[in-house]
Amino acid sequence: MNSSFSTSFSVEQSPDEVFRAIVDVSRWWTGDIDGSAGEVGDEFVYRYGDLHVSRQGVTKLVPGRAVVWRVLDAKLSFTEDPAEWVGTEIDFRIDRRDGRTVVTFEHVGLVPGVECFDQCSSAWGFFVNGSLKRLITTGEGPTTPPWAEGA
Repeated sequence: MNSSFSTSFSVEQSPDEVFRAIVDVSRWWTGDIDGSAGEVGDEFVYRYGDLHVSRQGVTKLVPGRAVVWRVLDAKLSFTEDPAEWVGTEIDFRIDRRDGRTVVTFEHVGLVPGVECFDQCSSAWGFFVNGSLKRLITTGEGPTTPPWAEGA
């Protein structure tokens, strides 16, 4: 079975606080962000140097419950197929369980057979479980990704 990459964490903050943090992309996804993720139909471009450029379209927003982006265009310079993210979906689900808010992240289409799976899933782990969770719990922005230290 080729399962898409997913990860989750829980926090004390409310589902609405979590939702607001997710859609404030430039506060947790390091790199250059151009555009907006606050409304269905919005688009934003993420750029990290020459390594990664992708354009996401917001396809679903349910305050306090869900955020979904579809990758409309991508150029990953470190893969044989730089467009391998195109058509994939980036999905955040927000649930309340046992007095805590659980964030489940899934990059639908980022499966073990995809060339960037190891690098991309590692990066998502850093951004989601590190930067996004930190923004939600402390209000502070991202730290330097481990692959960028000393650069």
